Amino acid sequence: MNTIRVALVDDHAILREGLRALLTYYDDIEVVGEAADGDQAIALVRDTCPHIVIMDIAMPRMSGIEATGKVLECFPDVRVLVLTQHDNWRYVVELMHAGASGYVMKRSVGSELITALRAVAAGETFIDPVMASSVVRELSAHDGDADGGPSALTARERQILALIGDGKSGPQIAAKLFLSLKTVSWHRTNIMTKLDLHSTAALVRYALEKGLTPEPE
Repeated sequence: MNTIRVALVDDHAILREGLRALLTYYDDIEVVGEAADGDQAIALVRDTCPHIVIMDIAMPRMSGIEATGKVLECFPDVRVLVLTQHDNWRYVVELMHAGASGYVMKRSVGSELITALRAVAAGETFIDPVMASSVVRELSAHDGDADGGPSALTARERQILALIGDGKSGPQIAAKLFLSLKTVSWHRTNIMTKLDLHSTAALVRYALEKGLTPEPE
């Protein structure tokens, strides 16, 4: 992907204008359109074919969480990067479960947003470092293990991490385990947050270092 086509979805026009002004400074990013709510977002994606939708959470008529699910249901190849003021870890989990590929705080807008856009465009998952530690802590606590190592992962997460370490792509893992790509992405996000890793390369390196290998067929 050379130029990253981006659609902006936020009910505050002044924020959309600010984002557009910021993104125009980068030659590899093009803003293809704007929408003020979730309903408009679906039409916008249909008409402009963006690679990434930057989505707010709190919007009239349809929340960003619901809009994320609907956009991805209609356009599964599009990726959603959530940009919000909410720092509640539950929003991160709920949005990732809906299929979002990244979560960035509005107070981090700047180089952090550009990093997130490029990571998501490359097929990676991005969670704002401001939120990452709390998500790791809460997910680990819910699994009853907060050591941040392989034992913090569920059996399914270890299985998926081993396949990532073996060089398998998301679609390949989904096909092998008879899961949807969205489910694989959800597990991948949990793995990254629990282990505090932020790229596919880091996941591969970790799996190799820990000796995690796929189960024999």
